[in-house]
Amino acid sequence: MGKKIKKEVEPPPKDVFDPLTIESKKAATVVLMLNSPEEEILAKACEAIYKFALKGEENKATLLELGAVEPLTKLLTHEDKIVRRNATMIFGILASNSDVKKLLRELEVMNSVIAQLAPEEEVIIHEFASLCLANMSIEYSGKVQIFEHGGLEPLIRLLSSPDPDVKKNSIECIYNLVQDFQCRTTLHELNPIPPMLELLKSEYPIIQQLALKTLGVITCDKESRTMLKDNQGLDQLSKILETKELNDLHVEALAVIANCLEDMDSMALLQQTGGLKKLLSFAENSTIPDIQKNAAKAITKAAYDPENRKVFHEQEVEKCLVTLLGSDSDGTKIAASQAISAMSENSSSKDFFNTQGIPQIVQLLKSDNEEVREAAALALANLTTNSTANANAAAEADAIDPLINILSSKRDGAIANAATVLTNMAIQEPLRTVIQNHEVMNALLGPLHSTNTVVQSTAALTVAATACDVEARNQLRMCGGLEPLVELLNSKNDEVRRHASWAVMVCASDELTAVELCRLGALDILEEINLSVSRKNKFSEAAYNKLLNNNLSLKYSQTGYLSSSNIISDGFYDYGRINPGTKLLPLKELCLQELNDQRAILLVNSKSDISPPPSMEDKSSDVGYGRSISSSSSLRRASKEKSTLRFSAGFGSPTEEKSEPTSGRNTVLSRGTTKEKGSRKGKGKKEEEKVKEEEEVMAMPKMTESSPDKEWYPPLDPEFCVYVFEVTKSILPIVNIKDQIETLAKYVADKMGGRIPKEKLSDFSWELHISELKFQLKSNVVPIGYIKKGIFYHRALLFKALADKIGVGCCLVRGEYSRAWNEVKLLNEGRKGVTGSLPPPEEFIVDLMFHPGALLKLRSKEADLYRFL
Repeated sequence: MGKKIKKEVEPPPKDVFDPLTIESKKAATVVLMLNSPEEEILAKACEAIYKFALKGEENKATLLELGAVEPLTKLLTHEDKIVRRNATMIFGILASNSDVKKLLRELEVMNSVIAQLAPEEEVIIHEFASLCLANMSIEYSGKVQIFEHGGLEPLIRLLSSPDPDVKKNSIECIYNLVQDFQCRTTLHELNPIPPMLELLKSEYPIIQQLALKTLGVITCDKESRTMLKDNQGLDQLSKILETKELNDLHVEALAVIANCLEDMDSMALLQQTGGLKKLLSFAENSTIPDIQKNAAKAITKAAYDPENRKVFHEQEVEKCLVTLLGSDSDGTKIAASQAISAMSENSSSKDFFNTQGIPQIVQLLKSDNEEVREAAALALANLTTNSTANANAAAEADAIDPLINILSSKRDGAIANAATVLTNMAIQEPLRTVIQNHEVMNALLGPLHSTNTVVQSTAALTVAATACDVEARNQLRMCGGLEPLVELLNSKNDEVRRHASWAVMVCASDELTAVELCRLGALDILEEINLSVSRKNKFSEAAYNKLLNNNLSLKYSQTGYLSSSNIISDGFYDYGRINPGTKLLPLKELCLQELNDQRAILLVNSKSDISPPPSMEDKSSDVGYGRSISSSSSLRRASKEKSTLRFSAGFGSPTEEKSEPTSGRNTVLSRGTTKEKGSRKGKGKKEEEKVKEEEEVMAMPKMTESSPDKEWYPPLDPEFCVYVFEVTKSILPIVNIKDQIETLAKYVADKMGGRIPKEKLSDFSWELHISELKFQLKSNVVPIGYIKKGIFYHRALLFKALADKIGVGCCLVRGEYSRAWNEVKLLNEGRKGVTGSLPPPEEFIVDLMFHPGALLKLRSKEADLYRFL
């Protein structure tokens, strides 16, 4: 392999020093001799100290304690050449001690040491001065001093020294110095490449290795790569790889080539000379793991450039990388996986790995080495991105199970990569179903709680990709995944916040999950995000709207508006207006609250098929909400007429204690359109009407206590069921939409107390009626069907609820002071039969109070009077 440089410095010739040897106890005396004015004594003292220091680190420390360093530094500039040479030799040895190095930096002797590198000095001085600098350059502060005092230039000059020790010390010092970027920048001006390439021809392996290591560092810069290419360095490196006897240099040579492959010119040159083909063949056939690993790293570096990827593909690099995946070395597997990840940016390479590569990568996902699993997951993530074929190939190779296992890895990179693959696969519905069957929602719980933003982002994106059906969302809700997902909305990271918003938008597709997300504060957080110009994003806005659209009770309370696409379903309730940031209590809690004097909560519920528990069937009908109710006398009459309807009296019992009444809502008597008159309103009514009202009120169900172990159901509304049946039977078949609206308006008005002339509005005793209903029901929640005297907001809600049942599009808008109205859009009938583009439909407000069935143009004076006066 070549000669070895002598590891220990031979003692100076006899004609240099007298044979004066000292022991520790005599060292102090010898140190005192360093202050002698006689040159011969100084020379002998230095010789003795040199021999003493050679014996080990303890002696170096002793010399430091005895104060030998400071007087020795003065001898570096002594007029006598022998004294100066001997002092330099001592510092070459002493500088390996960290405490001595620290003292030398404080004494600022770097100028004196660098001066010993002058061409006129003896080789032995060059040797020990460069050795001193090599030791000093190990630490950062030493590098700074050498650089600032101009040490680079003489060191590069000494690379051409005839003495191998000088070469070795100089290249070692340069290697340490070029770790610093500033040194590398200056190095380009000194043309260091030619002398370094000459060192590759040295007969000493240590010099060759140091030269290659230094080239490996400086060729990270484009200028050095160009200089290397211009000086035929690539050819020299290729010859080293071809020479088996130099196999101990192959790893370092590959590292240099890896840097050079980043340049298209160097890549083209290697391709033209056949060097690239030899390189790939060399990597594929080598039996040395480090060589294979470094070859794969070289490919990875170069493959970040699109043009280089094309060249690699033409050279069939994919076959080489697949071979390396089968290596016994984990390091090689990792490097090969990373190279495949980089090459997957090329579409042709991505297609190649579909059949040759993905099965092997999937096997690596099961490795015991977590770094291997991380690298394999990264390769698979890039291969499956925008490639359904590769996603299917991964699934066919049974990748889903190990990928889900990786989600519990301790390495954040592995988790993020695995989540990305699952996201890519979940785009396809069949694969998404398979992933869901592997309990992916439970597996994502850990990543959602991670503190790493990349893991948080990819986990949230996986939730968005997999929670596309009700069952998956139920799993996420049941395993507690919604809580951390909502927390991610508060992230300061834009991508995490965006992906979390995306996931919330997907999860809000069904009402149960939307309600739970609102309970966890998602709506409040999204509202706050959307108020910020810098934090909001399209997904946060979409998620906010989606949550509201799947929680119409909250939407109407917050915004006071339901569009024609917001279809009121059973369980909708109008709590009244709430301020932003105020939480809306769920219906169950509202039903269980103590009776209060606040505005009644209106409930829409047409469900009539809930059967009572067996033990409840024979109980008295005098049972209230949360238990069971019986129909009133009027409902019994209606049920006889509509035998096709099934009215149930069964409700389960509540299992929670009643909540305290909430505040912040208007009371029934505080904001009506009429003045406070209390029970005096009923005195002007006809006697028969009064009797009829009393019968209806007495027929209402009452509240009683019952067993706490029954399932809770919302209050039923048999009367509203009758309304739905009647409008479906009589109004739905009407062909003309305008006629449907007018007929429905008259129907609603008839059920809510009929037409009310404006001048009689203050005499309409709706407030007393609602109060009596609340008292009789022993509840703040009043089903809409029970209300027989309704004002604007009662009628507008009933109209919207019935219109939605028969497919008549209308909006519900809340106004001030108990006002609410319905808006509809109709095409101009005068344009029927006209060809060409149609004008936009006209907007109307439906009159449900003064002239039921009348349609008022939205921006007309009549409409404004209806809404505001």
